[in-house]
Amino acid sequence: MLDLEETMEVKSSANRPKSLSPSITIILIGLFSLSLILILFHGFSSLSTSSASWDLHFWKSELGASNNDARDDLNSRLRDSVTFLPLKDLRFTKTAMEGNTWFMSSFSDTYEENESQYLYFPSQASQGRLLCLKGHDHKDGTENSYALAWPQSLPNSTTFLKGLTFVSDTYYDYVNLWHGLTAMVPFVGWSTKNRCVKPTRWMLFHWGELRDKMGLWLQNLMEANFGKVMIEQMGQGEGPYCFEKAVVTRHNVGKMGKEKKLQVSDLLRCKARVFCGINPAGRGKEIGVKGEPIIRLTLLMRKTSRSFKDPTAVISIFARECAMVDGCLLEVVQSEDLSFCDQVKVMTNTDILASPHGAQLTNMLFMDRNSSIMEFFPKGWLELAGAGQYAHHWMAHQSGMKHLGAWWDLNAEEECPDPKQQKECFNFYKDGQVGHNETYFAGWARTVLNQVRISKQEAMQSSQRFSNSCQC
Repeated sequence: MLDLEETMEVKSSANRPKSLSPSITIILIGLFSLSLILILFHGFSSLSTSSASWDLHFWKSELGASNNDARDDLNSRLRDSVTFLPLKDLRFTKTAMEGNTWFMSSFSDTYEENESQYLYFPSQASQGRLLCLKGHDHKDGTENSYALAWPQSLPNSTTFLKGLTFVSDTYYDYVNLWHGLTAMVPFVGWSTKNRCVKPTRWMLFHWGELRDKMGLWLQNLMEANFGKVMIEQMGQGEGPYCFEKAVVTRHNVGKMGKEKKLQVSDLLRCKARVFCGINPAGRGKEIGVKGEPIIRLTLLMRKTSRSFKDPTAVISIFARECAMVDGCLLEVVQSEDLSFCDQVKVMTNTDILASPHGAQLTNMLFMDRNSSIMEFFPKGWLELAGAGQYAHHWMAHQSGMKHLGAWWDLNAEEECPDPKQQKECFNFYKDGQVGHNETYFAGWARTVLNQVRISKQEAMQSSQRFSNSCQC
């Protein structure tokens, strides 16, 4: 056995080829590697361009589809997260006009010095989200609602309204001249601060209840300033209405400063005159035949509530006093008979306005600055009306006029049945007729006429010229 193994080993060694030198081995390995690389390169270069491109697009599409799915899922979740809250928050019924008010109560106003409070969407405060409103109930503001939504994730069935929308909520109304004007003034002020931008449409609310119109006087005034008034009635569907841009006011004049109020009044006066084709050039420096300044005294009368009991007697008193002043011209007009432009024309040509308390006094807006107001009240207002009786005193102050006093009638044809019930008594007296006191009226008219005469004489010596160019 041992011999056999040794024999086989000897034969094997004899048949083994001679080993290659190390240098030759390295050369052979290098040639083999180079050949392999050339083969692989040739194979890859022979692949079609379309095949390689298809592979790239395939992976891109797979990744894109995945991203789109994720984006759609996120938008869907954001859309479902939009929460609508009641426009009218009953928790703030007792403080409806204070703080954030009961209209859109979850939002805090933006306030800038001298300006009125407002909300703007989209903004940094809303994190870029748009304002959306839903519901068009005219009787219950809690049935209408509001929310914020991302532009890419608007609620289902949304009506998207492009452009700028002015959204107003007032505690009062849009028909009464005074109340309507105080609700619109903040929008005019905001516009003047923002390059006189004009709204595409309006949305009007009262206590969160939708309103579909404003009074004709107010509509004419807004059209004079902004152009055609389009009031959104939300009649295109039951879904939400979302606004590309929206300005919301809910405090009426609010914290607006005196200078801003004067600026807005000047603009509205100018725009109304242009709208009605009235050029007041030369006003204020007219002189009569004796060289005295012309003074135009207007009695603006009412026909029903708070009218004079004896209008003939009142007219006679003022006519007599006017006749005693050189250059004084008296005009007696019924406020109910005047169109909007008639009112603008009459007031443009008035230096002294005498009238019972009422919305018609809002027309003082169209008088020149520093014109004078005389106001008359029926019985009950002095004792029971509270701060509301000073509304036109405030307006005179904010529009640049001089409120030269008021007269309160102390007598009535009938007395309130229960004087202890103040609210009921005020409603009893509120729309009563106004009497007169000849001695007081004559002396008051004489004093006012003399003050205006002196003021106009000073104005005649001034070099100040009137400009018919409106700010916006």
